[in-house]
Amino acid sequence: MYVLGYDIGSSSVKASLVNVESGKCAASAFFPKTEAPILAVKQGWAEQDPQSWWDNLKLATQAVLTASGAKAEEIKAIGISYQMHGLVCVDKNQQVLRPSIIWCDSRAVPYGQKAFQTLGEAQCLSHLLNSPGNFTASKLAWVKENEPEVYERIYKVMLPGDYIAMRLTGEICTTVSGLSEGMFWDFKENKVADFLLDYYGIDSSLLADIRPTFSEQGKVTEKVAAELGLKAGTPVTYRAGDQPNNALSLNVFNPGEIASTAGTSGVVYGVNGSVNYDPKSRVNTFAHVNHTASQTRLGVLLCINGTGILNSWMKRTLASDLSYAEMNEVAAQAPIGAAGISILPFGNGAERMLQNQETGCSVQSVNFNLHNRSHLLRAAQEGIVFSFRYGIDIMKGMGMDVRKIHAGHANMFLSPLFRDTLAGVTGATIELYDTDGSVGAAKGAGMGAGIYRDNVEAFATLDKLAVIEPKAADEAAYDDAYARWKECLEKSTNN
Repeated sequence: MYVLGYDIGSSSVKASLVNVESGKCAASAFFPKTEAPILAVKQGWAEQDPQSWWDNLKLATQAVLTASGAKAEEIKAIGISYQMHGLVCVDKNQQVLRPSIIWCDSRAVPYGQKAFQTLGEAQCLSHLLNSPGNFTASKLAWVKENEPEVYERIYKVMLPGDYIAMRLTGEICTTVSGLSEGMFWDFKENKVADFLLDYYGIDSSLLADIRPTFSEQGKVTEKVAAELGLKAGTPVTYRAGDQPNNALSLNVFNPGEIASTAGTSGVVYGVNGSVNYDPKSRVNTFAHVNHTASQTRLGVLLCINGTGILNSWMKRTLASDLSYAEMNEVAAQAPIGAAGISILPFGNGAERMLQNQETGCSVQSVNFNLHNRSHLLRAAQEGIVFSFRYGIDIMKGMGMDVRKIHAGHANMFLSPLFRDTLAGVTGATIELYDTDGSVGAAKGAGMGAGIYRDNVEAFATLDKLAVIEPKAADEAAYDDAYARWKECLEKSTNN
């Protein structure tokens, strides 16, 4: 028996087939093999043709079926993870009316800013838990004003994952988690955010019907079954945006648990057990996969642009003769705190965590008679970790008790120094796992279909590769280094 998971990214579409009995991935594949194109008709725009997602999903499905040797009837449920905040518009015949405006498109920023100012920051934050920003509702407002002929033909608007589910099943539906990421959900009233829709002049009938995240959300049609090589009637039983799904993949469901990634940019995604928001809107808050009206589970999302990109810059600039593993060893030769050097890693654009300030990266307190390459390399990794700690403190200010951080064994988390520093400066236990988004989506499907009783059973076989505990003996040194770094940050941002 198998469960099938799809991860619909802006770079590629990945499929994974998970064996229910063993809990292991039987086969996975992604397409295209080179990064998928993003259409940029104007500066700041970013669009993709939803048909291209489907074409790549078809290729990935056929590849995993061939590689695994699984029979279509052995696949009992399908789950979907997808790039967040995108807008797909379809007519009554379920035909796409225009290319999808995807997550990194910035054309709707002025619309969200004006709504935030006009409706009032307190109103937006207390109900939406975010600024309307550049999210899906604001993208739809842009279409309404700039493409009225398209807007008039819209039957339903969807997120990318809703579109894929529609193609599989012929049914148009969404989730509360999905509506919240689009700024369509009012947490205070526990219903669709009519006040924002009314402000934009958008009819709520354009929104899809709501289904639970873990539930039957339609069945694969006969036509699609023949096209993909699946069995007609196979249910779609789970869908979630990529960051909530990444947390699910790492078995992060409960208040105080954190999922983190640290690639070019870094993400800290924590679960909050109470409805709250950051009054400075430095983080985003959405309904987590297991959020319900009776059980508050909110995903608080912090994104830091300057993460692994600083480490790779250091390698190119100071350590081109070393592998990343060797560079980590050289960095570890310097003491905690890098003998006084502090590096602010914010050299990859404006940082939302810093209220959209673009401070640039800075290296502070270098002593030519004391410091060498090892100190700089360590200070870079510490600076990245300290930015995570700064963001986690924002989360703590929202009532979160951060005790454990789950991460995939990839990118910056391959560095023992990075992991030890994160545990040391946050006081949290770091747990490293071998998983990815499409595998998580497959297990989410198993939960939605009732194949797994709960997340404990679904992730019982999740490979835990390492556990890193904070070391009490190093606590004072990390605290001193972080305090010095934070002082440098406050001077540079005038906070």
